[in-house]
Amino acid sequence: MAAIAVGAAAVTAVFFYRIARGLSVTEAYRPYRQGLGRAILLGLELLVAADIIRTVAVAPTFRSVGVLAGIVLIRTFLSFSLEVELEGRWPWQSRKPTTPAVTDR
Repeated sequence: MAAIAVGAAAVTAVFFYRIARGLSVTEAYRPYRQGLGRAILLGLELLVAADIIRTVAVAPTFRSVGVLAGIVLIRTFLSFSLEVELEGRWPWQSRKPTTPAVTDR
């Protein structure tokens, strides 16, 4: 949770800095949204790792492993959803190649 809070605070500070430097709210919003999504993704990954460590460190039972599997499935679904929202593509799809700018000579 700390990673999400710190990430959200940092991205929010950068958002307000960009607005103070003359960017419109519309121009600063997309990078803000992407940064916030990345902070949430990092937090989800750390929470999954913590749950795995906690399950293995304590005497694992079928119930605790089942709960862990459910948590991992839900968090994986959330991660995929956020990835699609941020990147506009599934994680296994390749990035669209960028075309170089055409200049008049």
